[in-house]
Amino acid sequence: MEDVARRAGVSRALVSLALNGSPKVSDLRRQRVFDACAELGYRPNAAARQLASRRNGSVGVLLNDLHNPFFAETYDGVAAAAPDHDMRLLLTTGGRRPSGEQEAIDHMLEHRVDGIILVSPRLPASAIVAASAIVPVVVVGRVVKGDRIDCITNDERRGVRELVDHLVACGHERIVHIHGGPGAGARARWRGYEHAMKAHGLTPDVVPGDFTEQAGAQAAAELLRRRTLPTAVFAANDMAAVGALGAFERAGVRVPDDLSIVGYDNTFLSRMPDISLSTVDQSTEEMGRLSVALLAKRIDNLDAPPTLELVVPRYVPGRTSGARTPRPRRPR
Repeated sequence: MEDVARRAGVSRALVSLALNGSPKVSDLRRQRVFDACAELGYRPNAAARQLASRRNGSVGVLLNDLHNPFFAETYDGVAAAAPDHDMRLLLTTGGRRPSGEQEAIDHMLEHRVDGIILVSPRLPASAIVAASAIVPVVVVGRVVKGDRIDCITNDERRGVRELVDHLVACGHERIVHIHGGPGAGARARWRGYEHAMKAHGLTPDVVPGDFTEQAGAQAAAELLRRRTLPTAVFAANDMAAVGALGAFERAGVRVPDDLSIVGYDNTFLSRMPDISLSTVDQSTEEMGRLSVALLAKRIDNLDAPPTLELVVPRYVPGRTSGARTPRPRRPR
């Protein structure tokens, strides 16, 4: 910085102000500083800044599964909001494994991040609380209780109730749910499904699954082995719904004439014209933006009470669901 100051003909203090974006520096002098930096090949030392301010401006972002578009779309919101709070993002994934997530968190802590955003983690709550004792944590898609943990999730029960209400209004009674397995939010969606089914006087029917396309296809294969197919299937997320859709159509089941299929998340997959999946939108990009804002507030005030933001979901109809149309009975 001394070299930059001499080259630009200004004080070392002014170089610091210019590089940190201070409005007290004129445009002319700021440009002289930038030109001197470029000529000398100077870049600010992040480690030195960290020692001086005890912050380095970097934030860790853990995505559960890079193959699921839900996480990419949530990250879009995070990336869009980060510059507004002068945050640099350190992105990593746990590969849908709690052990992988723990390794990723340890890696981020080694880089002395100012905070961590966990998107639908599968880690035990105790591990997340342990991390929050070191740095502030925001959890997206799941509720974890902790003094320095802020959470953002959608009203799963409300979203599932709208979904089931729609299917029932279309004349469906045999509605099967493909469970989301250990995925964050899966348990809440399963409970919401059972509650909504019982509210309509219907019997819940759940098959094992996960938040993957393969799990949806496997669940569809199990249903195809039954003597009688359900008239509608609610998959725990869009990925599983797309997997089930493909398996049913390959087996000659007409969607939605023979069977309706509904997902959850409203990712770009559901919006593709060739798929047009009926689903539930939970504003993934909005949750990403909100996670950055909450983390910034938490970093500035570690002792503030924990915040829980509940995003309101909405049902989005597509071509994969519709009114039940019973097949004509075969003559005896």
